[in-house]
Amino acid sequence: MESYATGATQLLLPRMSGKHDKAEELRNRRAWHRRLGSGVHFKGAQSVHLEHQTKNGLSVEDCAYAESYQAFPTTTAAPEAKAQEGTKIIKFTTDSYPEIKRDSRFAEITPEHVEYFKGILGKESALIDGVTKDATDDMEPFNADWMRKYRGHTKLVLKPGSTEEVSKILKYCNDNMLAVVPQGGNTGLVGGSVPVFDEIVIQMGRMNAIRSFDEVSGTLVADAGCILETTDRYLADRGHIFPLDLGAKGSCHIGGNLATNAGGLRLLRYGSLHGTVLGVEAVLPDGTIVDELSKLRKNNTGYDLKQLFIGAEGTIGIITGVAIQCPQRSKAVNVAFFGLESFEKVQKAFIEAKGQLGEILSAFELMDRNSQRMVKEYTNNKSPLEDEHPFYCLIETSGSNSEHDTEKLEKFLEDVMEKEIVLDGVVAQDETQIKALWSWREGVPEAIGGFGGAYKYDVSIPLAEMYTLVEDTRVRMEEAGLIGDSDSHPVKDVVGYGHMGDSNLHLNVSVRRYDKAVEKALEPWVYEWIEKRSGSISAEHGLGLAKKKYIGYSRSETMIGLMKQVKNLYDPVSLSLPPDPEDFTNGE
Repeated sequence: MESYATGATQLLLPRMSGKHDKAEELRNRRAWHRRLGSGVHFKGAQSVHLEHQTKNGLSVEDCAYAESYQAFPTTTAAPEAKAQEGTKIIKFTTDSYPEIKRDSRFAEITPEHVEYFKGILGKESALIDGVTKDATDDMEPFNADWMRKYRGHTKLVLKPGSTEEVSKILKYCNDNMLAVVPQGGNTGLVGGSVPVFDEIVIQMGRMNAIRSFDEVSGTLVADAGCILETTDRYLADRGHIFPLDLGAKGSCHIGGNLATNAGGLRLLRYGSLHGTVLGVEAVLPDGTIVDELSKLRKNNTGYDLKQLFIGAEGTIGIITGVAIQCPQRSKAVNVAFFGLESFEKVQKAFIEAKGQLGEILSAFELMDRNSQRMVKEYTNNKSPLEDEHPFYCLIETSGSNSEHDTEKLEKFLEDVMEKEIVLDGVVAQDETQIKALWSWREGVPEAIGGFGGAYKYDVSIPLAEMYTLVEDTRVRMEEAGLIGDSDSHPVKDVVGYGHMGDSNLHLNVSVRRYDKAVEKALEPWVYEWIEKRSGSISAEHGLGLAKKKYIGYSRSETMIGLMKQVKNLYDPVSLSLPPDPEDFTNGE
């Protein structure tokens, strides 16, 4: 008997002897799951024995222990627990990039400024003051990014509780030339949510109220500081779903999701935020409140200016509220996880999935072997499949009819195994196993960060060449002598994973320590590679500090000029940083 660990439990499948047809094997496995019925019980970390079941034709030899494994936790120990020494201490951005200079036009924060902000916010807990007293430890989470790559020097964190407070703060900062950085859950990966110098951090976590929800239309109106996972739970209780899902959902804010135009795991099904967001409330750098919280799906009266705030990363204003269309939650969800021998087979599986699963296909995720090895090493969980494969895919279906959807999924899996597109796979049998299988995809970023740091490239590439970038990057690291198993090599591995549905690759160069030699080997080479294939250097993470000077590899001079005009119109003094379009170059 074969056992296939899903991260939460092993699926016990009948062993097939000798040569056999893959489709027939899948049919046997499906029948096996039906025969077992409630024979497999899940009890935390205990092992559960499957009793002898003669009525199902199972011999004593066929019975086995089904080990239970802990799924990748929603909240794990800090990545520093397994990080290399070289990334435990976060260098100041100004030390790592001395070429970046503070704009002398901006004033330094004084005790008088602090007193004014205390008067606006009204209570001590809404402000962290490192100007008039030592608050270094309290300030650190707001100065350092999740990647442990960027670290600023702010001495003041403001936590407004309303749009009006944000307005007063920005007007005062604009009048007194005080630079600001808006910050949500600080889960960004490009250094856009932390200061570089002493910019004031405007942290949106106190603005976390659901303002309204219309169950008929599915329209949600909420504060920008609402945590994505908390918001989705609220909607789940009302039979709806937030049309965005991310691995960082337990920490990220929906305002930050809009600001970066996050794509996430189910863009294939629900589309981008440009399509689902109905209205935006924002505050411009001069304190002007933009009240565009429309709940209408159609409003063809002039420019659709709310779209400017989606993906602008806070450079033209701070989003304080959002109205968004939330679809009904699917009653039937299925997840399958399978292994493939080549990226060519991955593409064929994707074509088959779109054709056969159609309207119920909600996710099609790609992971390479190295990404799954790192998750396994980081979590000590057993892999969903017994054998290793060069590529893995996770697909999810969601619909209203469980029997119909299951039948379509099983027919699809039979077909791709019969055509030898897929080598092996498992199908989740319940919600526990669904979460466990998803953990092997959602856990990749944290696993990579847990061994040190990473140079991350979130890119859009024509699908046929999507994985070629990973292969070429690995060759480049090898030729430069930067990658290896010993600590003398800064690069631990090169990893690729992402969203097949929108040609979005996450290229990660996992490092034991950040090293200028690695960075020089990667940049601008990666961006030049993408430009040659008419791709985008940022698919969903934004530009931030990491990519702002490379925008010319994806945008023409005309488009960059128009962006500068928009920036200058809304923020003529470049109060809201980073990035600043005035710094946009071709990286030269």
